[in-house]
Amino acid sequence: MYSNFLRKEIDGKSLPPCYFFYGEETFLAEEFIGELKQMLISPEGQDYNIEKFNLDEHSWMEIMDLARTIPFFFSSRRIIKVSLPIGKGERLSSTEEKIVKDYFSSPSDHTALVVIYPGKLRRSAPVFRFFASLPSSLVHVKELKPLKDRALFSWMDRKFSDMGKRANHDAMARLAELTGSDLARLNNEIEKISAFSGEKKIVELDDVNAVSGWIKSFLEWEIVDNLEKADFDKGLIVLNHLFKESVRPEFIIGLIAKFFRDIFLAKLWLREKEKDKKAVFKELRPQIQEKFGNFYTTKLRDFFLLVDEIPMGDLNFLLNQLKEIDMNIKTTDLNAQTLLEKFFFEYCQLRKGVRITSKERD
Repeated sequence: MYSNFLRKEIDGKSLPPCYFFYGEETFLAEEFIGELKQMLISPEGQDYNIEKFNLDEHSWMEIMDLARTIPFFFSSRRIIKVSLPIGKGERLSSTEEKIVKDYFSSPSDHTALVVIYPGKLRRSAPVFRFFASLPSSLVHVKELKPLKDRALFSWMDRKFSDMGKRANHDAMARLAELTGSDLARLNNEIEKISAFSGEKKIVELDDVNAVSGWIKSFLEWEIVDNLEKADFDKGLIVLNHLFKESVRPEFIIGLIAKFFRDIFLAKLWLREKEKDKKAVFKELRPQIQEKFGNFYTTKLRDFFLLVDEIPMGDLNFLLNQLKEIDMNIKTTDLNAQTLLEKFFFEYCQLRKGVRITSKERD
């Protein structure tokens, strides 16, 4: 297969045992790991045969011991991702060098090792000098530089193409203006634009402004995303931003209520066997279509995980809480942001399995 990151054909037989990536744009490394997954590991085995380590919590000895073992599930190959902490990760003791060098004296045919230092790295740093000193047949060393100008536009063009779209120059220029060269954010915006633009094949400036302007981004995507993940910290950040921008609290409540009503409807339709899962998803998330491939599959899976996970009793409780908040905002001097933050906290507690007592609900 062709690697967009390495800009050359790669195959399972000619891969070096290790890739050492360093630099600020770590999303490029994540994309490359995605390419390796497609090439080396069957879809059934990707949850089992991708191992992730951080040297803040694990040692090189643990990682090298695992690298030597044969994978147990579905595939004869495994990918090990090693994240080096900034600062501490620049150093490599003589003992650690020996452990890693011993592994490379007879590397496993079953393992692809991807080592990532997520920041600027001096070439004099011990970890750089060590990996760069090894033969290129064993270790491929590459810097993760932020993309700029033509390279950034080329990357966006490829991403839109992957989603079955093309974007004109003005649309891509506006995207770059909104997100800078942060590829993770750009990727997120491109997924949103592709979803919300429906059958349109050409993405234009108006599409970007409609979807990636702050109000669409936060209200129709990021609130839902944080509710799906029950991410309390990020949810507070989103709420705070919205109130700073003077978004009406009733509008925010409406979007949150829709999220829970969709789950409620999905439960009813599936229980009554009126629709299958794909038909339910098409009804409730019409902007996310099957032609979007892995993006569609992931969103479909995540949605029905929520449908299975959240009981009807909790849904009724949460929707009644939103009704009370709406009434309190309209009839009292209680602070709307505080009420919604409390609601989000209780919701995240419920998702963790913490039951909310009557006293806590008052």
